[in-house]
Amino acid sequence: METDNATLDIDRTVGDFAYPEVHVRDAGVGLAPRTVNYISDVKEDPDWVREFRLKALEVFESKPLPTHWASKDLEAIHFDKIRYYLSPGTETKRSWDDVPEDIKKTFERLGIPENERKFLAGVEAQFDSEAVYSNIKKAVGDQGVIFVGSTEGLKKHPEIFRKWFGKVIPTGDNKFSALNSAVFSGGSFIYVPPGVKVKHPLQAYFRINAENFGQFERTLIIVDEGAEVTYMEGCTAPKFTTATLHSAVVELVAMKGAKIQYITVQNWSPNVFNLVTKRGLAHEEAEIKWIDCNIGSRLTMKYPGVVMKGRKARGEVLSIALAGDGQHQDTGAKMIHAADETTSNIISKSISIGKGRATYRGLVHVPKHLKNCKNNTECDALLINGQSRTDTYPTITVRGAGNAVQHEASVSQVSAEQIFYMQQRGLTEAQAMSLSVNGFVNDLVRQFPMEYSVELKRLIDLEMEGSVG
Repeated sequence: METDNATLDIDRTVGDFAYPEVHVRDAGVGLAPRTVNYISDVKEDPDWVREFRLKALEVFESKPLPTHWASKDLEAIHFDKIRYYLSPGTETKRSWDDVPEDIKKTFERLGIPENERKFLAGVEAQFDSEAVYSNIKKAVGDQGVIFVGSTEGLKKHPEIFRKWFGKVIPTGDNKFSALNSAVFSGGSFIYVPPGVKVKHPLQAYFRINAENFGQFERTLIIVDEGAEVTYMEGCTAPKFTTATLHSAVVELVAMKGAKIQYITVQNWSPNVFNLVTKRGLAHEEAEIKWIDCNIGSRLTMKYPGVVMKGRKARGEVLSIALAGDGQHQDTGAKMIHAADETTSNIISKSISIGKGRATYRGLVHVPKHLKNCKNNTECDALLINGQSRTDTYPTITVRGAGNAVQHEASVSQVSAEQIFYMQQRGLTEAQAMSLSVNGFVNDLVRQFPMEYSVELKRLIDLEMEGSVG
């Protein structure tokens, strides 16, 4: 048992720290055309990007906050008190040695350089509004893969970037996609040439260090015919007393026969509003797979989706959400079938602790003119105690004949007998709870890359330690 206990001896405060801010560029507080123009000036945007931003601001201002769910939580966001752009004024660094000491200290606490050396093909590290460190190992670069920040992508590769930017997720998709379109900064741009199979995962790491700050990264990944890539995204933030907003947009494009796997392990602090729009477009025989793990935040609203545009395209979402005390994980998936013989799979696991609330919100749409489409949806919820809550709101629209859809859902509670049994064999109550939760999500976690499955297990261990006693 000594080895197991050593594994559980983890610093709970990892990610919960902040260094003094030194920002050379600051758009100030509040959202107005001057804010957008400031960001465009600093980033030296082309004219079409500035116009895109200003139109998006108009769309954002015209749209009301969503009122059909989580509306009370959203009312706590004061858009006029948020800072929309902060930057230390340094350019993205290609060598870790060149990164400023204070920023380097932050990412060393999070283990970014170590991770990059060990197993990553590339790392893009974003600190507040801008990427501060970016590197691709030579082997990946030699394959013709482009992996840069979104700003560099739109400037240096406009012929690829502009063709797909804002096409998978239009500005007016929702209020928060419009907000991102107006003030986006940072994020990743990836292009994988035809036939190239990137053997090692690419990774980005996003960190919010400032108080009363909004982070609005924009990621665009285009994988050409027959190519494959895995992208891993980690998120963290220190604890501040004031609300912090994270509103990202992620667009994926998988061309004919391409495969994209997008993995997120999120561990925001409990003051963050995490309002994210993620969607992929899968062409003929392409495959897009979202693996999404949500821990932390005050409110998460995230529904990764796949539009299966081409025949025999495949979409998959594997989702784990852990809602701690006072947290609401409103997560799910959207599968839009737009061609014959398309297949989608949604597997959602949620855990609610204390007064935490986990909500599954899903959409599956199959029009009547399509044939031989298939969908499988599974929603399983685990309640840790009598105060926790779970809700499931699946919307499945299937028209026409010859299509197959199946949906199943279950809700269970950790039994006192099971915990007692494990305690009799030497486990603490927290360890017993953790073992139960890890067993509940184990079939999904096995599909994570090894380094992320270990991280997820440890995050669950920490959450369970704080939930009992």
